[in-house]
Amino acid sequence: MATARRFKGGLILIFLTFTARMPLRLSRAIGRLLGWTALKLEVRSCRVARTNLKHCFPDLGDRSRESILRGRMLHIGQMLFETPRLWNRSADWLQSHIVNVIGMDLFKEALISNKGTVLLVPHQGNWEVVGLWIAKQTAITSLYEPPKLRDLEDWIKTSRQKSGATLVPTNSRGVAALLQALKRGETIGILPDQQPPANAGTFAPLFEKPAMTMTLVHKLLQRCDANVLFCTALRIPGGWSIHFTQSDPAIYSADQHVSVCALNRGVERIAELELSQYQWEYKRFRQQPEGLLSIY
Repeated sequence: MATARRFKGGLILIFLTFTARMPLRLSRAIGRLLGWTALKLEVRSCRVARTNLKHCFPDLGDRSRESILRGRMLHIGQMLFETPRLWNRSADWLQSHIVNVIGMDLFKEALISNKGTVLLVPHQGNWEVVGLWIAKQTAITSLYEPPKLRDLEDWIKTSRQKSGATLVPTNSRGVAALLQALKRGETIGILPDQQPPANAGTFAPLFEKPAMTMTLVHKLLQRCDANVLFCTALRIPGGWSIHFTQSDPAIYSADQHVSVCALNRGVERIAELELSQYQWEYKRFRQQPEGLLSIY
């Protein structure tokens, strides 16, 4: 088993090294071809995405949902092929491929407010772009969970830290590091739309459907005075478009349910910037309230 994992890890490293040298335009073209192939083969990610789209948008016609799905599969392929290139290139290369930044005034205001900033980055567009780009603008601390294939950890971790980001583990020690960074007036990055363990989350509506949602952001905000912004990097011709959006004021509520509902509304607004770039292939609704059956 260990030998098989090392072999698989070695193959993936070869793939990463090869694709990291491709021009962005070429890597995206190959990625679109891969995504189209995956769509035609009805792979698992395609089936899960279709289920999620039907669950979240039952009133949307089949043709419209299939159009979103087709776009999503093409974006999955592009993400797969462009990210090694992103990790392998310099910060100057990345900056040259940031076509525009929308809402930069929100981020600048947060930076000069003498308060820490919680930057919530849903799985939309290419979230790796956000982490690398933000790290060149200001000090940022983010949670990091090692990949299942340990042979990849050094490559991925080094690539993510090259811009100056601080990565901390997804445990109590990491959460303490996030809190300390906020109290120093720094920025922290959190992916808010992953299903947390049951003891670290609560159900809140996401596209009007119950979704187990992290309570971490609420708990951090109850322990320090901080700004909250959402951010994404949408894939566009020539590179990426970074978008900052203000959070719903209710996210600061002392009431946990009110706060996490506001968090999910922020995720929805980011996803709605371009539905085909959201990570619909993730089993976001895997855990359901008692009495409801799994949709998968």
